[in-house]
Amino acid sequence: MKSILITGASSGIGRATAEVFLDAGWRVGLVARRGDMLDKLAQGHDNAVALPADVTDADAMQAVFDQFGHIDVLFNNAGVFGPSAPIDEVPLEDWAQVLAVNLNGMFITARLAFAAMRAQGGGRIINNGSLSAHVPRPGSVCYTTTKHAVTGLTKSLSLDGRDLNIACGQIDIGNAETPMVSMLKDQNPGMAAMDVAHAARSVLHMAELPLDANVQFMTVMATQMPYIGRG
Repeated sequence: MKSILITGASSGIGRATAEVFLDAGWRVGLVARRGDMLDKLAQGHDNAVALPADVTDADAMQAVFDQFGHIDVLFNNAGVFGPSAPIDEVPLEDWAQVLAVNLNGMFITARLAFAAMRAQGGGRIINNGSLSAHVPRPGSVCYTTTKHAVTGLTKSLSLDGRDLNIACGQIDIGNAETPMVSMLKDQNPGMAAMDVAHAARSVLHMAELPLDANVQFMTVMATQMPYIGRG
């Protein structure tokens, strides 16, 4: 049975992706801070492993990897949007929080996955970027900055993992219907969105490829998104 570890699995894209992989018969490690939400998601699935942890806590994440064991794929997904405001209205503590989750948390998790995959002879890391890594929306300086950094992480891991049989790719998702997007839709009536299941199935496609093939970058977005070209 193939195995995948999914961070940010308690809601949104992470939860939808976990459901798709569970239905596809994968062993799925569910990582998020809220253990009660993970337990609820894992109910009725013998192939689900609830692993409550904060991705910004390196020791807690090491314990997650130790408990989960062999990992074929990491979906490095946990993230937060942060304040929606111009840069001079963003409190420094809010910037630090977005940076901690979206970049430090991704780095910590990717570092552990890379080490595990190197030791076992290969694997795949899929980072969740964002359409903001291409075109920002207004008032998204914290989120957009970190998602551009994730693209750099993906490119570096893809290069460094090439001779180690470690594939790394990134999925950039635009307006999948999640609680985060619902909040943005409240602020922008008429904003286009798509079923989050389309994004989740795209991650499954990337994960199911043999290690000699890689989708390095994939963009999946709502067709009628209003922000393209308005960077």
